Amino acid sequence: MRRALELAARALNHATPNPRVGCVLVRDGNIVAEGFTQRPGEPHAEAHALAQARARGVDLKGASAYVTLEPCNHFGRTPPCTEALIASGVEQVIAAMEDPNPIVGGRGFERLRAAGIRVRVGLFERDAHELNIGFVKRMTLGKPWVRAKIAASLDGRTGLPNGESKWITGETARQDGHRWRARACAIATGSGTVRYDDPALTVRGVETPLTLRQPLRIVFDHIGQLEASAKVLAGGALVVCGARKPIGLASDVEIVSFPDGQGKIDLSAALKEIASRGVNELHLEAGARLTGPMLQQGHIDELLVYFAPKVIGSDAREMFSIPSPPKLADALSLSLHDISRFDDDIRLIYRKD
Repeated sequence: MRRALELAARALNHATPNPRVGCVLVRDGNIVAEGFTQRPGEPHAEAHALAQARARGVDLKGASAYVTLEPCNHFGRTPPCTEALIASGVEQVIAAMEDPNPIVGGRGFERLRAAGIRVRVGLFERDAHELNIGFVKRMTLGKPWVRAKIAASLDGRTGLPNGESKWITGETARQDGHRWRARACAIATGSGTVRYDDPALTVRGVETPLTLRQPLRIVFDHIGQLEASAKVLAGGALVVCGARKPIGLASDVEIVSFPDGQGKIDLSAALKEIASRGVNELHLEAGARLTGPMLQQGHIDELLVYFAPKVIGSDAREMFSIPSPPKLADALSLSLHDISRFDDDIRLIYRKD
């Protein structure tokens, strides 16, 4: 199963909107074939491994299949993996976790058992869940896993008062940021960041076993003043606005509106719409006026905070634009998930309690 998880990780950057899955076929104590999720519309992990076994002329009668997620039992872009496993002659399937997709939800295991195949579930379940944390949230709650990335000075500032923010962190930290972009289904920012920094929000310098898929780019524009010349819109993007919509944008830029009745964007409704487009993980790189409300309203699941050994000053740009609580006990509370070092910069990963 450890090997199956390693294989599933190879699908980190290209599987979306499908889950990242690995499969290892074992016979007489030896690995005879293995596979992982290919691009959407191409073989799932089980089919990938079974094709390898066929190419090698391996007889799978009596073999075991180790998979990181319950095999599907429905026709989508590809045929059901359960039927392929049954036809192969394997006698046992060991799965890390049940598929949270309600279309599957235990039915794959039921089909395998009905065909006489032994099924075991739960081996390294936590690792498999972590690998597909966004897929699980989209399937169960109808929203993407929102991961916000912030680069800040030691005094918690993200840029100068005039908007200058390039570069607070060093090159290795920025490279790590691109690796997080690469695994995301979509990258989002706010119109303020577009106005100050004009980012392209593309993935650069990241190696992947398959051709890199550029994530969907999303701009939250509650003031409706996004300009057509913005780099983030080149080649197509999704613009989320409130009651006021930007005008004059190119035809490959889609605009959706979710007004909250107070002149801003209904963030909850917007995230549901984004999830409906198959976005499992949403990577947010925005200023304090978007990141703050997203955090305060409970929409951010995970924070990646890169601290650089710089002190910028109290009049510089802040990390979050949210009102202070009446008491310290009422402050938003997060849990530390990971600490990593990139030269002189430190990355802290926090998650909601």
